[in-house]
Amino acid sequence: MADINQLKQEITSFKAQTQEQLEAFRIKYISRKSVIGQLFGQMKDIPNEGKKAFGQQINELKNLAQEKFQELIAQLDHQETTQTADSMDLTLPSAWAPIGSSHPITLIRNEIIDIFAKIGFNVSEGPEIEDDWHNFTALNFPPNHPAREMQDTFFIEKDPDIALRTHTSSVQIRVMENEKPPIRTLSPGRVFRNEAISARAHCIFHQVEGLYVDTNVSFVDLKQTIYYFVKEMFGADTKIRFRPSYFPFTEPSAEIDISCNICGGNGCNVCKYTGWVEIAGSGMVDPNVLKSVNIDPEKYTGFAFGMGMERMAMLKWQINDLRLFTENDVRFLEQFKSL
Repeated sequence: MADINQLKQEITSFKAQTQEQLEAFRIKYISRKSVIGQLFGQMKDIPNEGKKAFGQQINELKNLAQEKFQELIAQLDHQETTQTADSMDLTLPSAWAPIGSSHPITLIRNEIIDIFAKIGFNVSEGPEIEDDWHNFTALNFPPNHPAREMQDTFFIEKDPDIALRTHTSSVQIRVMENEKPPIRTLSPGRVFRNEAISARAHCIFHQVEGLYVDTNVSFVDLKQTIYYFVKEMFGADTKIRFRPSYFPFTEPSAEIDISCNICGGNGCNVCKYTGWVEIAGSGMVDPNVLKSVNIDPEKYTGFAFGMGMERMAMLKWQINDLRLFTENDVRFLEQFKSL
């Protein structure tokens, strides 16, 4: 018992200023060959009537040593942290670390979504490999429409009814099949068309299409929505014009042009020296499209529009070659670090 009381005093008064002293404490009082372990070995020599009291004393001593060990660890950690903080020179320059950036298409996609979110448009997504019904038939494409031909569409060879989607309008069909009006949705995504790659065209690009279906939706609603978007994206001084056009899924239809912000409307190679740049197609949803998704065209009307994200990015940041978006040239991508 005298040995136990002496060990209690040693453990309680022990101080560790270094990791070596901490390790010495562990070896002497906690390890399997510690002095406390040796006391456990003496249990066999204690008379039976004293073993219980002796065992309780050793267990208390063991718990005391473990608690003291954790206390010493905490004290030593605090001491090292304080010493590190005191020795730190805050005037030294920080270590240089390379900063990444989002791709310009990601940046323009997020900006478009944010602009339309302010007027109630949510985001819908769908598969890039699409069937004929959602990509063509439900959108009022006649069986002999040129867009169904191989020069425009990447068909899956083993199944002529499956193709890489040529527009994100297929997502709008899926939304109308599963939701009831009012519907106000935006469908961004990657699309594919069998076209020659050049500074103005690519076989892989990105579209964002909008759809609004409700009662009493008119062409005026479409125009005001486009006016709002263009002013938010390109500035209040941007001019807009609508030109009559044709799309199978809208009637009436219109192409949307804005004044070229690269040349200020004076004419350049981007706007083909006209001062205007086409940014989107639009129109009122054709009644046949509404019928194909079981929406009553006598009760509901709607408008739709679609625009290329690459074209938006080219105009916003004055980029003159579409191929830059897919070449992954670090010199090009690094220019968007601050955005």
